[in-house]
Amino acid sequence: MIQVESLTKRYGRFTAVDGVSLEVAAGEIHGFLGPNGAGKTTTIRIVAGLLKPTSGQVRIDGHDVVAAALAAKAALGFIPDRPFLYEKLTAREFLRFHGGLFGMDAAGLERRIDEILAVFELTEWAGELVESFSHGMKQRLTMCAAFLHHPKAVVVDEPMVGLDPRGARLIKDIFRAMSRRGVAILMSTHTLEVAQEVCDRISIIQQGRIIASGSVAEVLQLAGGDDGQLTPVFLKLTGGSGLQEIDGAL
Repeated sequence: MIQVESLTKRYGRFTAVDGVSLEVAAGEIHGFLGPNGAGKTTTIRIVAGLLKPTSGQVRIDGHDVVAAALAAKAALGFIPDRPFLYEKLTAREFLRFHGGLFGMDAAGLERRIDEILAVFELTEWAGELVESFSHGMKQRLTMCAAFLHHPKAVVVDEPMVGLDPRGARLIKDIFRAMSRRGVAILMSTHTLEVAQEVCDRISIIQQGRIIASGSVAEVLQLAGGDDGQLTPVFLKLTGGSGLQEIDGAL
């Protein structure tokens, strides 16, 4: 459903993404992990159609995000790490506007708005201005918009930022439910516990390259993880084991 092949992005002499390839099947939640500056967000933005690659190809439901951008984006939902919303609109007005961009039928759109607001527990705030929302509520409204048009694939950048424990649990449950309906989800996150709990497969990127990919169990085995926890494996693979020395010195 999401196919990334030999993706490269250069800025002058600097290579931000270097030959990245990965695939997210229908119904799969794929975690995309890596330290700051590793190339996660650049890759996510290329997959979402916000940046053009220097070389390589991304296809969403078989549509190239560059050559067939409208078809690719019609099949995709995008959840950025920072919600960018029209704050002088109500939640319902914002979703109505968003649905119009995807050409959704007016009558069906209103029913869908009611449905998606209920899923994300925002029904009682449907008529409130977005500017009055907390950060977590804005994040949930952004997710409403991403799932509004029944996308076949969703790209998520740091979904748990600003969410309280209840909100985080709600989002995990929704992602699982959407994956069971066949939606492919590519999720970039720093929260390794979330990746281990929710994701079917993970890919770890370091300095623009994929250094490990597979199921959580496969990645743990690859890195010799013996306690079943992803965090020490991630640190070992990305060169973060020095944190232990810092902790001891402090």
